[in-house]
Amino acid sequence: MKRFYLHTVLIVFVVASAVTVLAQGRRPMSFDDLVAVKRIADAQISPDGRRIAFVVTVVDKTANRGKRSIWTVPTAGGDARELITSDRNDDTPRWSRDGRRLAFLSSREGSPQIYLADADGSNARRVTSAPEGVAEFVWSGDGKNFVFATDVYPDCPTLKCTAERSEAAESSKVKAVIADRLLFRHWNAFKHGKRSHLFVVSADGGDARDLTPGDYDAPPFSLGDPTAFDVSPDGRELAFARNTETVEATSTNNDIFIVPLSGGEARRITGGNPGSDTTPRYSPDGRWIAYRSQARNGYEADRFRLMLYDRQSGAVKELSTNFDRWIGELVWAPDSGRIFIVAEDRGREMIGVVSIDGGIRPLIEKTSSSGLTLSSDGRTFAFTRSSIMMPAEVFTASSEGANAVQLTRLNSELLSQLDLAPAEDFEYEGSRTAVNRSVKLGRLRTSTDLGPGRTARIHGFIVKPPQFDAGRKYPMVLLIHGGPQGAWHDSWGYRWNPQMWAARGYVVVLINPHGSTGYGQAFTEQISGEWGGAVYEDLMKGVDHMIATGYVDPARIGAAGGSYGGYMVNWMLGRTDRFKAFVSHAGVYNLTSMYGATEELWFVEWEFKGVPWEKPELYTKWSPHLHAKNFKTPTLVVHGELDYRVPVGEGLQLYTTLQRRGVPSKLLYYPDEGHWILKPQNSELWYRTVLDWFDQWLKPGGATASR
Repeated sequence: MKRFYLHTVLIVFVVASAVTVLAQGRRPMSFDDLVAVKRIADAQISPDGRRIAFVVTVVDKTANRGKRSIWTVPTAGGDARELITSDRNDDTPRWSRDGRRLAFLSSREGSPQIYLADADGSNARRVTSAPEGVAEFVWSGDGKNFVFATDVYPDCPTLKCTAERSEAAESSKVKAVIADRLLFRHWNAFKHGKRSHLFVVSADGGDARDLTPGDYDAPPFSLGDPTAFDVSPDGRELAFARNTETVEATSTNNDIFIVPLSGGEARRITGGNPGSDTTPRYSPDGRWIAYRSQARNGYEADRFRLMLYDRQSGAVKELSTNFDRWIGELVWAPDSGRIFIVAEDRGREMIGVVSIDGGIRPLIEKTSSSGLTLSSDGRTFAFTRSSIMMPAEVFTASSEGANAVQLTRLNSELLSQLDLAPAEDFEYEGSRTAVNRSVKLGRLRTSTDLGPGRTARIHGFIVKPPQFDAGRKYPMVLLIHGGPQGAWHDSWGYRWNPQMWAARGYVVVLINPHGSTGYGQAFTEQISGEWGGAVYEDLMKGVDHMIATGYVDPARIGAAGGSYGGYMVNWMLGRTDRFKAFVSHAGVYNLTSMYGATEELWFVEWEFKGVPWEKPELYTKWSPHLHAKNFKTPTLVVHGELDYRVPVGEGLQLYTTLQRRGVPSKLLYYPDEGHWILKPQNSELWYRTVLDWFDQWLKPGGATASR
């Protein structure tokens, strides 16, 4: 018995030593490693289920751009190969119904246009000639046409007219903008009087016809949402989302319209709902239109419900009753009796199935998947999946949720060289000021499902540095997400990748406090009207929780956030001195000035319950700039000139105040970036400046000693 024990100890020691040597053979991730990752997206399974087309982006840091190309991989397994490429971008692959052709977008001849190739990638030819380029497109159900979105001048009768006016504006030495209504600029660009319209064009090419004329956007602007238009299976009708409110800047009241593909007057089918109706999808048998819907106008963080419209009777019913999550993607099953969905859930995502008779059943849980597509026989899914320690790769699974298989490993060689840590889940009791409500979800539950008088459980992730030793004390960085109705996910990212902080020796903490999505609507709604309340308390309790682990040094804690996360950093500046350094990226600073310069006014008017000249109370109560006399913590301020969501004046006001207060501070200003820092060399400077700032204030000897 004693001999067996010693033998076992020896084996354990040898294995542990081997693991240690293996880990020591790997290196912490650098920015060049992050840039070297092949970025995989948009997995599209062929109708016969035998192949998957997907997009790979390779970043060239020297050229300061990424290049996209289209690849394929067999669903039965095998090597992935490049299918369509050029010296510019090729993306958005879409199979024809018979699988014999592949349509895609390409900028090889200028602005993005629809091209059509044989299934093997050969014989690519251009289909469209939209002067402003094609934003997105769908095949018609019969495969004879494409419907695509492009920008036009709404009073122009032809695309040629738009081309001539755009060329004249581009060549003019006068670049002034004249506006006579709101929403004249959006996110990072001025609209210049243009509208998004939907056009139909033959798959054989030729002239395109405008199906949505008028001074409205169709589809309306979306940020990463599913395509907001679809064509009926018989190829005769288009369903699309459009907002016809007089002042778009104060309304989210999108409606679903239908119009014959042959042209004619569009008919509104969702006029009774004041909130946003979007993402129409025809059932394969043509009887139904499924779509996503929010009940309240002006509230962009309302729960997205799954609705069903009967094309015969005009009746509408909700399919997601008692499902307290947002419906994201939706894909019809071939039997027209079920709809597959993707829904955010507790820092990850769930793939589920909904019966048109009611009831939602989870199929794949605790995943981070997107781009769900289905083979024509309904048996096989394709999607991309990632985690905090794995960039997106292509996966398949059965439509019953079983046998998930990773098909691509384009980043395996690089990842084998890197010492990356997984996301570790943790929970703790949060703020007692939060709204608590019990909601039955079947196999899902809200984090507030705790009963009367109980505090909510707050969930988050920890990412530890390479060669982590629980016996040591580490500096910590708290990352605060934006939104505010958003969430950190166990998924790979490029703008706020926690591995970059961990590689510099930090314990990285990502908390989803009250206001976060994926934890139930009551949990999400708590933030509105109380930006600096429960969230601040939740985050402070999270810091306490991390200190109690024993491996975080309470004297070396920093925090960083963007957008609302930047707001929370600014709020903390005036309320606590327990952090040793801050980074405020595109953060809201002065709520009143923010209102007057931002573009989506529905957002601030909902969050602060009115306009500041009539209801100034919440604008005053929660504005960080009114607490500037308390600012002490060293702060790096980051902002882009082209940020129209949180205009650059917010960052400049903060930096000016810090300098006048004598607080150690630095400004990182980008004249060519918006809300996000996207260009590779700009991103490299962002990471270097941000990480050096934390090294300067959180490590003995500062930034120089940390390298």
